[in-house]
Amino acid sequence: MADTQTEQPKKPKAAKPAKPAGDEAPKAKKARVPSDYTARLRTHYDKVVREKMAKEFGYANPMQIPQITKVVLNMGIGEGVADRKKVENAAADLALIAGQKPVVTRSRKSIANYKLRDGQAIGCKVTLRKARMYDFIDRLVNIALPRIRDFRGLNPKSFDGMGNYSLGIKEYTVFPEIDFDKVTDTWGMDITVCTTARNDDEARALLAAFNFPFRQ
Repeated sequence: MADTQTEQPKKPKAAKPAKPAGDEAPKAKKARVPSDYTARLRTHYDKVVREKMAKEFGYANPMQIPQITKVVLNMGIGEGVADRKKVENAAADLALIAGQKPVVTRSRKSIANYKLRDGQAIGCKVTLRKARMYDFIDRLVNIALPRIRDFRGLNPKSFDGMGNYSLGIKEYTVFPEIDFDKVTDTWGMDITVCTTARNDDEARALLAAFNFPFRQ
């Protein structure tokens, strides 16, 4: 006997209405340094500093001439334990200074006396290399440091014995990127300049060639 049951036709699914083009939020593009851009201090290093260092220390191989590899900026926000928004504000200001998004640093262990919990945001830092590094050094030496009140020069002994130099700034508002009228809290900043120098004398001569104002 033939099967009298027939399959019911499936209803087509309703198409989703297309979103109007005007409602789509534009995607944020990450700011990149143009490939053909050369920082002013990079040109200064290639044409002036390398030759000066080679004559002063008598390097047999041009690859021995030291150079700056990176600059690390760090800001510790102790008030961030009670108010996380202060860390976010500091990170936003550090991004303006560095031209690069910083990383939020977090505590590694809990300390009850300071009401500090493991993994809590307590600061921010950023590492600069290549063009951004040279641009930051240019602004630091020629604009920010001269704006420090009663500035007497950098300490020539703040090297770590391995060619790296560290300095501290009490108020990060000395950088021109920061609008002083919009700042509610001021914090200090630690700056570490890392080089390939073999000792402190070579590193000091290298930074002096970039016009770092060391105390005499």
